[in-house]
Amino acid sequence: MEQNGWKYEAIVERSFSRQDRKTMGYWCATLAIFILILSFCIFYITPNNHLCSQRNEAKPICDLKQERSNTCEASGDIRVIGNSSTIFVVSNVVHSTTSWTIKPYARKADQYALRRVRSLTIAEVHHSDQRIRRCTTKYDVPAVVFSTGGYAGNLFHDFTDLIIPLYLTSQEFQGEVQFLVTDKSTVWVDKFKEVLQRLSKHEIIDLDRENDAVFCFPRIIVGLKANKEFSINNVSSDNNISMKNFMAFLRNAYNLKRDNIVTNEKLLQPPRLLVIARNKTRRLLNANEVSAAAENMGFKVVVEETDANMTRVSKMVNGFDVMVGVHGSGLSNMVFLPENAVVVQIVGLGMNWVARNDFELPSLDMGLRYLEYKVGENESSLKNSSSIGFKGWMAYTFAYLIGQDFTVDVNRFRGTLLKALELLHGA
Repeated sequence: MEQNGWKYEAIVERSFSRQDRKTMGYWCATLAIFILILSFCIFYITPNNHLCSQRNEAKPICDLKQERSNTCEASGDIRVIGNSSTIFVVSNVVHSTTSWTIKPYARKADQYALRRVRSLTIAEVHHSDQRIRRCTTKYDVPAVVFSTGGYAGNLFHDFTDLIIPLYLTSQEFQGEVQFLVTDKSTVWVDKFKEVLQRLSKHEIIDLDRENDAVFCFPRIIVGLKANKEFSINNVSSDNNISMKNFMAFLRNAYNLKRDNIVTNEKLLQPPRLLVIARNKTRRLLNANEVSAAAENMGFKVVVEETDANMTRVSKMVNGFDVMVGVHGSGLSNMVFLPENAVVVQIVGLGMNWVARNDFELPSLDMGLRYLEYKVGENESSLKNSSSIGFKGWMAYTFAYLIGQDFTVDVNRFRGTLLKALELLHGA
């Protein structure tokens, strides 16, 4: 036996170099360690064993410091308990007994809006917790949870609080994401069905109607990311997401033909101008005179108050080169204009700050050209506006946004229309 063993070792020495034998030794040692660990796991595995089990131990990450919205993210064993308002992150190792309660609506500082938004609680729990229930439906795609409460239904808030944040939050998934909605407005979902279907390939789940369901996901985002009013902060955005890209996304969603009035086509002759009419508040009382003046300058003019049919409205707006409107939600339709179109905002008394933040700055992010016409005291229905006292946002709203109509000086307004023509022809 010893002689045979000596012969075997001699054969090995002749067949393999010293380096080869050294390498084989390393591999044998590694294999031995692996077998030892495997045996340990098989015979001594426990729920809290880190080495043998890599079950979800991801701690929820909640960002409560952003100005516009609160969000929570987690990966692993995520269980959404129907209409209980509770989302469990199940783990072998509970990092903290802390839970987070947020309202998934991107206007966190507006308590009036949040009164119509349901609170959701995200809690990290041990897998042995008795509150954990078996999954009724398992998904292999991530989930995004948001609310259609708040100011949903107002077009400006539809975009700035919901559609743009939803795009910013879910675009990275390229349609492979499940939307979960609280405070669901069927009217709102129908209104933006083309956009929602482009963002997610899956039918929306109404959490409030799911009494006994337990939805399980590998990843979840609760709340919508938002970093700028009616726009996206390009610097802090991921995946090359920007307002120009959002505009292109909308054009694809609604199958709009015009993307850029400069690079893709000659200027329409005559150039087309849309006057957004308002029939309740902030009315332009002499819209017909403005229209006649614009036509005399060479524009083809349409005066119309837009409605909730986004398919029709998007196609109509996309056909214009210039949009004119008093500060208000109707101007939000600028998202359907082709790039390099001109937006003219009529700014009433006391509206300078909201006009700049709501439409001027966003229009520039969208690749549009911006002009504004500031009305004078004699053009506003308000009298002695400087004497109006401020007692909060609601008082301001009733005084300036609800209680003000306009009759613009047509001769002075022609100067703004002339600048719009110059921008179009000089592009």
